[in-house]
Amino acid sequence: MARRTTSSSTGTSPSPRNRTPQPLPRRRRTFGDFVKALGAFVALLVLLVGVPGALAVSVGWPLPHGAPQMDWLQREISVSTFINALTVIVWFAWAQFTACVLVEVKAALSGVGMPNRVPGAGPSQLLARQLVAALLLVGAAAASFTPGLSQLGQSLEGNQHGSVAAAQQTPGLFGQQEQAASSAAAALAEQAADAADAAAHADGAGAAEHGDTKYYRIQPPEGRHHDSLWEVAQRHLGDGRRYKEIYQLNKDRTQPDGSKLSEASLIRPGWILEMPGDAHGGELVEMPDAAPEVSQQVQQQINDYAKTGDQQRGGAANRQNDQGDRDTAHIHVPRQRPAGEDAAGGAERREPVPAEAAQASQGAEGSGFTFGLPEALVGAPLLAAGLLGALGRRRRQALWQSALGAVGGRRGMEPPVPTGSAADAQDALLVGADPEGVRLLDLSLRGLATALAAESRPLPTVYAAWLGGNGDLHLQLAQPAGKPPTPWQLGQDQTFWMLARADAEQYEEVDTAAPYPGLVSLGTMDDSRLLLNLEAVPGIVSLSGSAADRAGVFASVAAELATNGWSDRMTITLVGFGEDLTPLAPNRLRHLDDVEALVETMEAETRQRRGALGAAGHDSVLTGRTGPAQHTRWAPHLVLLATEPSAEDAVTLAELAADAGRLGIGYLVGTESGDLPGAAWEMEITGEGKLLAPLLGLELDAQLLPVAQQRAVVELFVEADPERDPDGPTTTPPFLVDISEQGRPAVYARLVGSYEIIGLETPDGERSPLLHEALALLLLHREGVHPRVLSAALWPRGVTEDVRDALVERLRGWLGADPDGTARLGTDEAGRLTLAKSVVSDLDVLRSLYHEATQGKGVDSRVVRGRLLTDALVLVRGPLLADRPQGRYGWLTHEIIDAQLPLLVADIGLALSAFHLEKDRAEKAIEALNASMNSAPRDERLWNELLRATHATGDTDRLKRLAADLVTRSGARGLPPRTEALLDELLPAWRTDGAAVG
Repeated sequence: MARRTTSSSTGTSPSPRNRTPQPLPRRRRTFGDFVKALGAFVALLVLLVGVPGALAVSVGWPLPHGAPQMDWLQREISVSTFINALTVIVWFAWAQFTACVLVEVKAALSGVGMPNRVPGAGPSQLLARQLVAALLLVGAAAASFTPGLSQLGQSLEGNQHGSVAAAQQTPGLFGQQEQAASSAAAALAEQAADAADAAAHADGAGAAEHGDTKYYRIQPPEGRHHDSLWEVAQRHLGDGRRYKEIYQLNKDRTQPDGSKLSEASLIRPGWILEMPGDAHGGELVEMPDAAPEVSQQVQQQINDYAKTGDQQRGGAANRQNDQGDRDTAHIHVPRQRPAGEDAAGGAERREPVPAEAAQASQGAEGSGFTFGLPEALVGAPLLAAGLLGALGRRRRQALWQSALGAVGGRRGMEPPVPTGSAADAQDALLVGADPEGVRLLDLSLRGLATALAAESRPLPTVYAAWLGGNGDLHLQLAQPAGKPPTPWQLGQDQTFWMLARADAEQYEEVDTAAPYPGLVSLGTMDDSRLLLNLEAVPGIVSLSGSAADRAGVFASVAAELATNGWSDRMTITLVGFGEDLTPLAPNRLRHLDDVEALVETMEAETRQRRGALGAAGHDSVLTGRTGPAQHTRWAPHLVLLATEPSAEDAVTLAELAADAGRLGIGYLVGTESGDLPGAAWEMEITGEGKLLAPLLGLELDAQLLPVAQQRAVVELFVEADPERDPDGPTTTPPFLVDISEQGRPAVYARLVGSYEIIGLETPDGERSPLLHEALALLLLHREGVHPRVLSAALWPRGVTEDVRDALVERLRGWLGADPDGTARLGTDEAGRLTLAKSVVSDLDVLRSLYHEATQGKGVDSRVVRGRLLTDALVLVRGPLLADRPQGRYGWLTHEIIDAQLPLLVADIGLALSAFHLEKDRAEKAIEALNASMNSAPRDERLWNELLRATHATGDTDRLKRLAADLVTRSGARGLPPRTEALLDELLPAWRTDGAAVG
């Protein structure tokens, strides 16, 4: 169980060092900077003063001196008229440019947010921004103004106020999206790694109670440097971690502007702070003898504020223990709804829960389930679901490519059965995967984007998401964004939007771009899973720890980003690791050899994205993802750099990352020392698997993908690669049955169509559906099923070992034993549950008949081949488990049988058609093909063979009608190229004839 970092936390985990944010090295002003500034000054002087002066002198007043008459409109347009009209346009352009300059100068000097956009002034405002930036390059405001320079020249020395989050709204690490770039290093300064030392806190509180009345007034921002409690504590108490003493002294006291200090990160210029008695420094104001430089108004404000202290101090002391560290963290676990209550606090309507599931909820955690599977994959439900879904798609692709590449029949339909560590990894994925959770997360995020777009509201900046143990989704915003659209609700404060699982289940699929594709799981804390939005971080996320421990985090992040189900498209660049991970998602993952190549790539992409956003008129990628956004636009680019860059490269990356949050680019960088210039968030992975972010107040049970499991997962994908083996998947089914009269099974289950069991009595009681489902799972996996896979399939929400084992024993008793006394449900050497050969399904028979017809006795005997193929086609009664009850058999989504069965039926139909066409029995061939189409209606091979069989009948009108039907079925997509080529061969005039028939 993860726990939060508190002052009393103890344990064996090494405590991370508390570090103040590391500023980038100060950049010295060069002679070139002064030349640029001088050039910018001259250009501004010419444009702002020279242009209107030249117009006034050379042209004069361009507009008519009186009201125009009707005859004025009929006059001939002279050269002077044209010049006057052009002059008016130039005057308007000058006025627009002047407005742009004023807006840019105001934003640069105030440091509050990005400049407002002047309507219709894209190029003009860009030119004004560049000129003003160059002019201010030699001043203090330049670093807070120009993208890419926002981290240069910062210092924590002297009385300079360190950067903090630009918009100080808890629990946000950064304010408005535009301000995020310049607040990267300061975001850490607002957060404490550990709770303040108990003795230090007691000393500070005691000093306050003894009447040492020293006060501090929050300073206005300098550039984009905002004051913070950490900075105040660092300067005046000598230790930034003592900021909580200041917070406790001033919490909930009314400030001069009428607001209150309710969160440690939310302070505003002009607020008054009472300080502990040992505070020191020239900026403090001691009362009642206020410093001479303090105005009468400020003295009155401090006097009024001091009166609130006596009323609040007693209550604050009592609240201290209740609030604990919750107020100190910018990322913290949201409050969860009690089990059994809906979002409104009422009783939640739930369906009756089976007894087994009820027991599971009481003991699943305690059981541990330590039997034989990689726990790193079992404990990563979103990662496992993504990997399992991607693996299924890869295997289906292999089947389809093999089918389309075959000539005169299939080359095989069975993917290789994994063994050893790969088999364990696959079982772990099946046990740990939560595809329903991934589906609901995706629907919830896209539904939110759709609702906001309908209200013409922008997407809020989300830097984290929490998935609660009860299935609720909490989005943690960078700053308050108003009331969320229904059915979303405000969470524990204005920076949390919450969606109950019951409401998420009401969402339907919508055609909108994924709003937050950069979310990735980091670990769990207090039964909640944290997903960090890497692309929204205002700078670099650093990860320290040993190389081996960091590798597990990097591999987990890369694998989940590459396969997750809540994004459309993205680029993931891996540097220093992960070359072997590219088989997971070749279209998403790319590997670069070194940091030099990375810097060159990211410099080009950063320029390109800035230009694209400017040309599209968007402030950030978030505004580009709402409305009629294309799914292929504004996709994130996430950089995972496992090796520590050099000091020079680190500075370059920090400059690139300064504007990354707005551009949809995220950086996760590994470091040995933990001191990385420009790091916005610092994390550390310990040898015990804890992911620590002390200045964020987080201590997570980290989500890892260790090297052994990483190799096993990659092996699964490599084995499933459709281009790896030119011969396609294996041609031999995993289980062949004796199809002779002597091979009659003891238990026969019909799975293709309605589910029926022959040879067993229907079990009594409510456990009958569970026994039937368990048997179906075992029949579809003749290689064996791990007990944990069985329990995860039957009880997706978890179950205890004793309940699972009890069901296995009931299943064993139901199936009985063979005449020799051998139980029909056994266990192999690896501990997997297996069925005896006397337990058979119609799918086993179907595979065996086709295999025997095409590779066994049917190869040498035409009569045997025809009989076997006909018998096989008769077995096809419909789709797999056609009448399965709703809400059960969810594990079928992990299987590829939905692709295997139609292909197998199509193979049988094609083979039987070819058998009949050999003897010119075209009608029999058509009959076989039509029967196959009931199970595989979209198989192009069947349609092409049907065209050939129909052509063989010699009935041209019938062929024309079939061609017209094919054209109609194809719709706007059109016919496949192979089908068009075949029609051109069999029916050259099919295009005109088809139109006539239609």
